[in-house]
Amino acid sequence: MFKGSIVAIVTPFKKGVFDEKTYCELIEWHIAQGTHGIVPCGTTGEASTLDFDEHFRVIEVAIKAVNKRIPVIAGTGANSTDEAVLLTKKAKQLGADGALLVTPYYNKPTQEGLYRHYKIVAEAVDLPIILYNVPGRTAVNMLPATVARLAELKNIVAIKEATGDMKQASELLRLCGDRLSVISGDDFTTLPLLALGGKGSISVTANVAPKESADMFNAWEKGDLQKARELHYMLEPLNTAMFIETNPIPVKTALALMGKIAEEFRMPLCEMSAANRDKLKAALKTYGLVK
Repeated sequence: MFKGSIVAIVTPFKKGVFDEKTYCELIEWHIAQGTHGIVPCGTTGEASTLDFDEHFRVIEVAIKAVNKRIPVIAGTGANSTDEAVLLTKKAKQLGADGALLVTPYYNKPTQEGLYRHYKIVAEAVDLPIILYNVPGRTAVNMLPATVARLAELKNIVAIKEATGDMKQASELLRLCGDRLSVISGDDFTTLPLLALGGKGSISVTANVAPKESADMFNAWEKGDLQKARELHYMLEPLNTAMFIETNPIPVKTALALMGKIAEEFRMPLCEMSAANRDKLKAALKTYGLVK
């Protein structure tokens, strides 16, 4: 259902307020560059610092701007199951094509707790759901056996796999790759995951290099492994640069240097250190993204 280069889009701010005009311009740019889908209010979209009204508005603006041209998958995860249900219901009401739900963070549920959390949301909201496993940020790892149980639920259609562990990704695909789509959540694993049977990526790097990210997937789909491999290696230093500091600090800084957004974050995120900013700028210059 969902595949290709899906951008985990940033949320631009101006003087502390969601910058709707710039957001719409970013979305138009992505569609023109070949991006296959948009995820508003993910980790990269600073969802954790948006209040409910802002969260809903960001999703609504994305849906209206996209206007059914590509899928919009709303970030609706929470560390409270009731809150995740509320957010996912609202995303469906607004017209989202799907929802991306991160594993509950900080409270560290058991595997059974993870299963029940997603089952409750899936049964409460008739909307395609993408599971999101990123233990480096949530402190809990949803194991392949748990995902296989969840794959039995009709509207759980995919997982964003962001462990960076190809052995775990391989086990996921072995157990349930015929029942749900496995999508990379780490840009450096996208091509290896495609080779194992994955269906694409929910990407940070695509924020700054949408065409190349989409072209890599398109080349793979067409069977042009040589081109896909060339694009993978071309993008790899940029993938690394996007994580010089905590995401989304580098990607928002990069977009600001490219003239796409204002360089503004929600606390407790703040501007990059001068040394890392210089490293990022050098990487962007290599790609011709800044002068």
